[in-house]
Amino acid sequence: MRISNKAQYAVRAMVRLNLCVADGPVSSKTIAAKEDISLAFLEQIFVKLRRAGLVSSIRGPGGGYVLGRPADEIRIHEIIESVEQTLVPVACMDEEGRCNCDEQCITHTVWEGLGRRIRHFLASITLADLTEDAMEQLAPAAGGPRSICHLEEEQ
Repeated sequence: MRISNKAQYAVRAMVRLNLCVADGPVSSKTIAAKEDISLAFLEQIFVKLRRAGLVSSIRGPGGGYVLGRPADEIRIHEIIESVEQTLVPVACMDEEGRCNCDEQCITHTVWEGLGRRIRHFLASITLADLTEDAMEQLAPAAGGPRSICHLEEEQ
């Protein structure tokens, strides 16, 4: 099973947003540059994140995105499900985890259990958890908190 680039980028964008949101709304340009994601593709992702209520947008000068809820209330599976149609371990399962075959395949229980475990695992991790991990990784290498969030030309 592979998580799509769109889902990976959505999670990365949300972590970066949470890292930087203390300074106020964060522009998609900043997130795209810091995460090396196409700005156009990131904007498509933010549309879906906004529809899911995970982010809000602020218009005008100094505008950008903010979290729709506190980071400790946003689960990673919510982020992934906001941009993915479904998260199932094999192609022959529908969005509810049912077998698409005429008859249920003999290995269905394995894939159903795997899907359940994956969803449970992703539901056990909050955006706050991932942000804390990211802070530990980025702060020493980035030369301080300011460079984690700001583009070179902004400093």
